[in-house]
Order: sequence, then structure tokens, then C-alpha cells
Amino acid sequence: MTNVICFANNKGGSGKSTTCSNLASALGIMGKKILLIDGDMQMNLSLSFFDEDKVLECAGNKNNLYDAVTSGRNLSSYILHTDNDNIDIIVSSFLMSSIELELGPKKHREFILRKLLSAVKESGEYDYILIDAPPTLGIWVTDILCASDKVIIPVEATPWGLFGLANMFDFLKKIREISPETELLGVLITKVDERKNYYKQTRETLDSLDDIHVFKNIIHVDSAVEWAQDASKTVVTYKKSSRSAKEYTALAKEILRS
Repeated sequence: MTNVICFANNKGGSGKSTTCSNLASALGIMGKKILLIDGDMQMNLSLSFFDEDKVLECAGNKNNLYDAVTSGRNLSSYILHTDNDNIDIIVSSFLMSSIELELGPKKHREFILRKLLSAVKESGEYDYILIDAPPTLGIWVTDILCASDKVIIPVEATPWGLFGLANMFDFLKKIREISPETELLGVLITKVDERKNYYKQTRETLDSLDDIHVFKNIIHVDSAVEWAQDASKTVVTYKKSSRSAKEYTALAKEILRS
């Protein structure tokens, strides 16, 4: 069966796009077939696989998620192949900044993405569909969550990393009232610098929460990630020997076991 996992947190800079792209790369190397969907107007997920010119070209010729959602067309025709074996993607667009206005008047707006994604999911072509959500809690993120089977919430180990997390949990609880099948897969701690005490504080706080799974594997701060992003690649493919590449691979194995 195809599993749909989204990466969501209402706080920006938590590592959603980086986690989504590198998890896809790790799973792809393990032989899993992955479809990525970039739901964020910042297009960082798209830029992890294509250079800026290619991404802007897709925005210009309407071969992007915004056109798919606003036109109501099947997502299959918007899928692009990447240079990574086993990984395809539907890129985003700057126009996603107005997607809330587009969805507002529509009937059953919470399930538009689920409907558009149904044919791709039911085809069984992909083992995983991974969706990168923007750092907001609104109509569009509601749509993404309702289209997902599982949710991963990346949380950075910084002084403000947990800020607003309670709102995210409350929002997900409300989502489950209209989409009971959407479940929290777990919270992932990112941007860990063990020279500082923030990781310990973050871990202790999260572990104290009832019924919240926290992934065993964590993601450390690593300059190799920035070098990979500059090259429009994931760190898993750009520098396999790096600590972060090994950590994302370990995370992929943990998710496969879940």
C-alpha cells in the first residue's frame, strides 16, 4: 500500500523540507519508490532536486502544484522525474501564497488534495508519498493533513524550538475529527548541537508528553546540509559519509520499522 506522510509544523525553520527531501533520498536508495509533493510557496523541497531555473520554468509553464489544485486536474500529469533513482516530484510555485484564497469558497475544501491524489495513491506505483507543508495552520495545511495517513512534526532543539508546538497538537486533534485516519507518526528532533543544553531540554519536554512518540534518531547540525542545498541536492546523495546523511538513513530505517 502507498503511505502518505506529511511534514508539518507551524513554526518555520524546523527542518520540514530538509527532512522530507533527505528521507526521500534515503528511502529511494533502499529501493522504495517515492513521490514528493512540495506544498510550500518557498519551494525549498523543489530546489533540493532541481536548480532554480528549472523550478522557475515549471512555475511559468503551469507544471506545478498550484495549477493542479486550482484547476482540479489529476496530479498524475504534474509528476516530474528527478535525477535520483526512485524519486519523482510535483514542484511548488510562488503562487501558492494565494492558495488559501483559492480554496476558501470551494465546497469540501478540506478534501481537495485527497481527491486529486486518490488516483496516484490507488495506483500503487509509489511506496511513499511525502508532502512538505508550509509553516502555517490554515485551510491549505488542513487540506494536506486530511490527504495524509501519517504526520511527522520536526522540532528544532533551540530555545524557541518548542514554541507553538501545543498549537500544532491541538490543530492535529481537530483534523482528526474530520479525518480520523490521519495519525501522528512522531516528533523528530532536528538541528541538535550537543555542545549546548537545548537538546536535553527538548528531549525531556517531549518525553514528558503523554501519547506522543518521539523518534529515537535525531538530526544534528551539519554544514554538509548547506553545501548540499547550494548544489540543489540532498545531503544523502551529496555527501554520503556525512553525519547527517547517516542520521537520515537511520531515520528512514526507523520509519520502515514503524
